[in-house]
Amino acid sequence: MSRLTCPQCGGELHPDEGQIFIVCPYCAATVFVDKSQTVFHWVLTPTLNGEQAEAALRRWMSGSETVKDLDQKSQITRRSFRYFPLWYFRWKSDGQERIDLEPAAATSVTELAHLRLLAGDLRPYDPSLEGDSEPPSVPLEAGLDWFRQSHPGAVAEEMALVHVPIFEFKYLYRGGTYTAVVEAATGSVLANVYPAKAELPYRLVGGVAAAVFLCLASFPVIGGLADHEGGAVAGFLLCSGLGVIAAPILLAWAGWVAARV
Repeated sequence: MSRLTCPQCGGELHPDEGQIFIVCPYCAATVFVDKSQTVFHWVLTPTLNGEQAEAALRRWMSGSETVKDLDQKSQITRRSFRYFPLWYFRWKSDGQERIDLEPAAATSVTELAHLRLLAGDLRPYDPSLEGDSEPPSVPLEAGLDWFRQSHPGAVAEEMALVHVPIFEFKYLYRGGTYTAVVEAATGSVLANVYPAKAELPYRLVGGVAAAVFLCLASFPVIGGLADHEGGAVAGFLLCSGLGVIAAPILLAWAGWVAARV
């Protein structure tokens, strides 16, 4: 049989059959056992309750990334809480310490891998949380393969399993069902697919405004070429006058688009 040792103190561990979460009897470190390998097992402590997480979601819905009034026009149909597992790899690049995360279980919100975790925020995993924790279904070796593919030549100086507290929300908008996750330690909102603002109206307003002012800016040049003495001055006056008229019209159009998109 393989000899399992604590990654912190080196003490020999003797897990029971099927046991994957262990507290080291020598140093009290919490470790995770994966195919004869032991790694640190951490948890991120939540600071938000369900109502606070929903408020964070509503603020995100009313922000600049989503469609207008999504917070008012959508309907939250389900809210659930769990500790989601992530593989944690600490490594160095150009002298800078970096942290890479990979989901340790199947999820539709792969943005979880983009969370920013600080080592100082992590605490040893408490086995009493097991009822609310999703067990890892992605082996450590698979997580390492993803890490090596993302960072060729990099060497992970520390590997760990981290359970992150999340609230998962399901909401309806115009007949479609969407999923969003609120990380319960910082209130970060993560979503892969959501009703995003349409970019075409904004690009149209910007394109028309650029074209209008480019044409106006050409008047002094054209006037100067046509009449060397007073053409440039006349063109500048015409450009300024039309610009004063065009600017509020374009601003009003932009405001109208922003209010409805």
